[in-house]
Amino acid sequence: MKNKLLFYAFVMFSFISLTAQVKSPSEFLEYELGSQFSRHADVVNYFEHIAENSALVTYHTYGKTNERRPLTYAVISSEENLSNIEDIRKNHLKQTGILEGNPTTDKAIVWLSYNVHGNEASSTEAAMKTLYNLITKKQDWLKNTVVIIDPCVNPDGRDRYANWYNQVRQTPFNTSQDAAEHYEPWPGGRPNHYLYDLNRDWVWATQVETRSRLKIYNQWMPHIHVDFHEQGINNPYYFAPAAEPFHDIITPFQRDFQTRIGKNNAKYFDEEGWLFFTKESFDLLYPSYGDTYPTYMGAIGMTYEQAGHGRGGLGIKTDQEHTLTLKDRIDHHFTTGISTVEMASKNAEELASEFSNYFKNTDRKYETFALNGNKDKIDALKKLLDRHEIKYSTANSGEKISGYSFTQNENGSLTTTDQTLLVSTQQPKGHMVEVLFEPKTKLNDSVTYDITAWSLPYAYGLDAVASSKSYSGKRNAETSKISNIINAEGAGYIANWKSIKDAEFLAALLKQEVKVRFSELPFSSEGKNFNAGTLVITKSDNKNLENFNEIVVETANEFERELTVANTSFVSSGPDFGSPDIKLIRNPNIAVLRGEGTSSLNYGEIWYFFEQELNFPITALGTDYLNRIDLSSYDILIFPEGYYGSALGDAALKKIKKFVNAGGKMITIGRAIGNFAGKDGFSITQNKVEENKENANTPNLTPYRMRQRESIKSNSPGSIVKTTVDNTHPLAFGYDKTYFSLKLSSSNYGLLSNGYNVAYMQEPQVVSGFVGSEAYKTLENSVVFAEENMGRGSIIYMADNPLFRSFWQNGKLFFANALFMVK
Repeated sequence: MKNKLLFYAFVMFSFISLTAQVKSPSEFLEYELGSQFSRHADVVNYFEHIAENSALVTYHTYGKTNERRPLTYAVISSEENLSNIEDIRKNHLKQTGILEGNPTTDKAIVWLSYNVHGNEASSTEAAMKTLYNLITKKQDWLKNTVVIIDPCVNPDGRDRYANWYNQVRQTPFNTSQDAAEHYEPWPGGRPNHYLYDLNRDWVWATQVETRSRLKIYNQWMPHIHVDFHEQGINNPYYFAPAAEPFHDIITPFQRDFQTRIGKNNAKYFDEEGWLFFTKESFDLLYPSYGDTYPTYMGAIGMTYEQAGHGRGGLGIKTDQEHTLTLKDRIDHHFTTGISTVEMASKNAEELASEFSNYFKNTDRKYETFALNGNKDKIDALKKLLDRHEIKYSTANSGEKISGYSFTQNENGSLTTTDQTLLVSTQQPKGHMVEVLFEPKTKLNDSVTYDITAWSLPYAYGLDAVASSKSYSGKRNAETSKISNIINAEGAGYIANWKSIKDAEFLAALLKQEVKVRFSELPFSSEGKNFNAGTLVITKSDNKNLENFNEIVVETANEFERELTVANTSFVSSGPDFGSPDIKLIRNPNIAVLRGEGTSSLNYGEIWYFFEQELNFPITALGTDYLNRIDLSSYDILIFPEGYYGSALGDAALKKIKKFVNAGGKMITIGRAIGNFAGKDGFSITQNKVEENKENANTPNLTPYRMRQRESIKSNSPGSIVKTTVDNTHPLAFGYDKTYFSLKLSSSNYGLLSNGYNVAYMQEPQVVSGFVGSEAYKTLENSVVFAEENMGRGSIIYMADNPLFRSFWQNGKLFFANALFMVK
């Protein structure tokens, strides 16, 4: 007995000694937490300090940002749990069926994600306080709970904000809403390096932060995930339960438990006299959020929103004359974080049981999604599924699969080939499969926070059928790499133009000074038929290029493009290679506007497309000095979405028209078109609902509390529409006669009378998502993509943004056509 007492005394002494070495955030940082914004490197150093001095924490790096900042996470639990953490993790995954075997753990897994939006910066400060509190005061909870903390999801955005604020703030800080320290410059700290909103990227996984995080998330699949945010300065604090609409795949337990967590949060807020709200604004529908993605993966996924945002600074006076400080914001986020861990610990067994039940539920409307189409598009979808560790197979050729046809928007069928992709809902992540592939989003409320349609077959441009039957396929075997062979004696090479991968190949050739042509008409050569848009790379155009054949073949092999050797320029049918209909593609000098007035998100999408997908150079021009730029040195000028105001005054407009008339090309996207609609020299006009003159002066008797809901009649918050395509126009090369577009706003533009309507709607057909009744009327006789000639140049109108969040894969070739094929 005496030896046991000595042992326990030794353990207790060791623990107290080790704990004594652990510093609080304020002690370690050498300034009071909340008195300034911590740089990301200081946060990393603090987490490292804790991990080095506490047996309750391990700290890991899971990736690096584009600006080389580390992406990190801490695992916090009891010493005993951490010594068996790999067994706990694997046993937990057995609850999902991802790993085989009977689960033997009743541990709760909680994942807390902070600072996904860089200028919502109080949460990373709160992460440090939460970590310290868990290991010094809440050790009992850690006996049956594993807490994972990602202290900063978006380090590049956070440092952009923190560095700016630390530079401009006054001492003492100024609480006036007018002070400069409450007005971030463009583009703000919210997005990441490429100006993407990482809270919309969970499913699409386009950004390095998301791709890195998903690898770890899939290894853990937590029971609870919280995403910590900030909102406007006049809203106090928001926590669960979420607002409607809830996706109907969300279980009653998930609904109930987030409410129970909300009530526990409310208990602590009431004790402190802090205001909060629930059940408003933040719904659970769009699958790519930090609350919905975990929810569809079986977790209790929640968003917590603190007042402040980029305007909050160290302190700001709200409209209610209350001074909101950074210290307040930290305390609020700390309280909800701790409260959530408490609820997990107290209900660990129930969480484990219900989590397991979520993955046992295989009652699905559809059991199989079968997809046919271009191999590049199929491969791109496979990459997305791989990132989420969603299983798929390849069909047996010649099988007829019946069900709901995405292309026909009614019951139909497709015949499988050896490339047909089968994605089953009868797998551990079947709920997520159903959400991502469902043909029509079910809405029990039309007031939503984001887009209301995203179905992957439409996004990837694939012919698909959703079947209620189960179909088995074969595992995907590794396909042999394409290996083209040099033929120095031939006239040149022919390459297809069917996907964005073909555009990447073209861009690589142009960068190497290879001259490339494209055919405006279909033709036949070497026993094969080729569509309009096909690339023709001739020896005669590249006589002065040393190693021409080697460059073309090696580049084609690198991009896995199959070349057809053209032994002669004389074709079997259609235009010969010297025909005026086989046009030379210019190696364009491209400028893109950025800065005040432009949408930082759309500029980021364009920037990312050129740098990370097309790998082709651009020049960014600031809107604040556009008037001083000589545009004659550029071939293409791109206007991202935005409201340009003073940047497009009379002088700038005159300069732009001169640029186009002289042979330049202007590409305008989304709301940017509105800056030119109705202006002299531009034939584009905005579609508007005609006002009924008889009702123009009729009093509006809509009740006050119904006005917001009434306003959604004019909204179109992201729906999928079916358009007619003139695929004889170069802007539509590589497409069929039908294109499904993601309609992102109610700003619609009329069909051109002077120009080319390339993708358009006469009779609107919304195949998925919500469009308000008034917004629906503006879809009639509206254009999606169009070209207007002006002098020797042209203007391309892209009413729907084809690069939206980089996930609408089927729109990207339209953008590439605008760059290389038109004019």
